Amino acid sequence: MPKIEKASRTGFCFGVKRAIDLLEKLAQRQGGVETLGAVVHNQQVLERLSRLGIRVVNHIDAIKGDTVVTSSHGVSPDLEESIRARHINVVSTTCPFVRRAQVAARRLAESGFFVIVYGDGNHPEVRGILGWAKGQGLATTDEKPIAALHPTPRRLGILSQTTQVPAYFIQFVKGVIDLSLTKDAEIRIIDTICHDIRQRQAAALELAHRADLMLVIGGASSANTNRLAEICSEVTETHLVATADGIEKAWLKGKKHIGITSGASTAEETVEEVMKKLRGFF
Repeated sequence: MPKIEKASRTGFCFGVKRAIDLLEKLAQRQGGVETLGAVVHNQQVLERLSRLGIRVVNHIDAIKGDTVVTSSHGVSPDLEESIRARHINVVSTTCPFVRRAQVAARRLAESGFFVIVYGDGNHPEVRGILGWAKGQGLATTDEKPIAALHPTPRRLGILSQTTQVPAYFIQFVKGVIDLSLTKDAEIRIIDTICHDIRQRQAAALELAHRADLMLVIGGASSANTNRLAEICSEVTETHLVATADGIEKAWLKGKKHIGITSGASTAEETVEEVMKKLRGFF
């Protein structure tokens, strides 16, 4: 039987656990509640929450009650104001690390910096952070959109989506400095990568260097889960699966050391189900 080893950091991160705890307590008090968008990017978790009467709405026009919960990814201040203008109470479950990035973006913009967010511009977290920059910024994972700015802003503030890979962020920052550091330029860099995500990535990578197969457990729409799969695949064979049912037995042939890690919005019981199924194969 091959060695089956779990990374030292799996299950919910601090921000996700906090968001779910807040949501469950509110649902118990009110007998159900609406969330604006998915509170976390994990289908199994969302299905469990739906059984508690928690309903996802994707637009403020779809809100039926007088209270709505915003997700752990955060929202822009303009969106929150639009909700309150409809006399709807807003309960925020924004992750404290995301909130830190939002505040950083606001302070940079107020100080006259053009804000660059290293991240996926379509992700709700990044859209929210840019909203705090009041339109004075953009999101990108390469330097091309910055090079296309005419003129290049003299003052640039750079921060990151909280779930990005630190080494990739560093390379991006170096590229922006090479591109933008001209006469009288001012560049301010703020490390807004989540501490938990940083440690989770390091633990997964350490295990990937010793394993000949890595399974990353989590939702395909989860940014931090995809980053885990990306960095592990650079070291060893890696597959991303949502649940134990996604494991293909052919992957296990000839493997002597199988590593397991998970995204920050994956419940620990889902990880344990994967471990159990793997042992059952052998």
